[in-house]
Amino acid sequence: MGQQHLTDVEFGSLDLDQRLLQSLQRLEFGYCTPIQARALPLLLGGQDVSGQAQTGTGKTLAFLLACAQRLLQSGNPTEPGKPRTLILAPTRELAIQIHKDAQKLLADLPLKLAICYGGKAYEQQKRQFDEPVDILIGTPGRLIDFFKQRLYNLKSAEAMVLDEADRMFDMGFIADVRYLLRRLPPPDRRLNMLFSATMAQKVMELAYEHMNEAQLIRIDADSPAVDRIEQTVYHPANREKIPLLLGLLQKLRPPRSIIFANTKHATIRIWEYLQGNDLSAAIISGDIHQNKREKLLKKFHDGEYSILVATDVASRGLHIPDVTHVFNYDLPELGEDYVHRIGRTARAGKSGAAISFACENHAMNLIDIESYTQKAIPTESITDDLLVKPKPPAKMMGKRLREDGPGGKPGKKSARPKRRRRPPRNQSQRNKKAV
Repeated sequence: MGQQHLTDVEFGSLDLDQRLLQSLQRLEFGYCTPIQARALPLLLGGQDVSGQAQTGTGKTLAFLLACAQRLLQSGNPTEPGKPRTLILAPTRELAIQIHKDAQKLLADLPLKLAICYGGKAYEQQKRQFDEPVDILIGTPGRLIDFFKQRLYNLKSAEAMVLDEADRMFDMGFIADVRYLLRRLPPPDRRLNMLFSATMAQKVMELAYEHMNEAQLIRIDADSPAVDRIEQTVYHPANREKIPLLLGLLQKLRPPRSIIFANTKHATIRIWEYLQGNDLSAAIISGDIHQNKREKLLKKFHDGEYSILVATDVASRGLHIPDVTHVFNYDLPELGEDYVHRIGRTARAGKSGAAISFACENHAMNLIDIESYTQKAIPTESITDDLLVKPKPPAKMMGKRLREDGPGGKPGKKSARPKRRRRPPRNQSQRNKKAV
């Protein structure tokens, strides 16, 4: 972790359980990030916190430490169906990431985890409540489903975390969030944490409604993390986007990069051209089955793939180390989404590069992005050597892409099932067929 990303506050100086300090030492965390340094003393003292911080600033570790400390201090028994902490996340990818971070931090502690999210493992997730659960992590829809089945209740909750609160509003989950929060004990009987990239009025109202005089903490959005990202923008014609992308990949040879597009169809097109031009990549979009998405993310995380093609599903919550370059093949509509995308690089104090294409379809989005970031993005010229003539794309049917994903043989189509003959629709047709 780069030292410029840290403060002078040592975890050892905080009032943390010795077992947590040993876990931090094992994970080689010695000093706090700014959000950790400001939030943890308040949380460890029992004060609710509403924190504004961008992605990659260490807020997950902050709230996991606060929750674990609360549970270890209280020493209350854990019973099946009565979780003691509720952590809400807007997407399954973020919930999975939080769960993985919690597993690493709490590996040697007597705290049990459970995770619930849509898309897979329904019965397996239900069985988690047969055993005691200390920390329940999940997305609102699946959690409400299990709650209404009376698999658990929230009457024993001692802590609550709402992560990416602004995203909850954007995705239309806020009614579900309020449903769950109203099933918790009163705010003054639990420790409450809310984290959001932006503190809009709607987010503030949620904090006031469901928290106990939360202390507001703001970490400047125009932070050193953004300053460490070298941002550039090209203005290609639509037909030049693929040649330009291939040319930049050949010239820069990024060790690990993410290419963002606005639609799943665009991600498939990019992936097909990469495959056809001998550039192996993983792809994450709504067309990819959840099991496959998790396997591909792990392979990208482990370095088996150096390129990830994704929609905004990968722009929040995913901690993938050592991403050196982010490509915005399509400019996002919102400046906030742009910041989250480029925040996949320059994490933990490192530097990175963000390269954006302001094409014919999305160039107008640049105005909103620069207004949001309050910075003009330097423009780069498109030279002839950057426009590589692409080889034909490796075509692959959508069904095979969902089932097999990258790694299948490009161009090989999945077998079509035999069509059954449609039965006659009325009596006269049946009579004709009989004759």
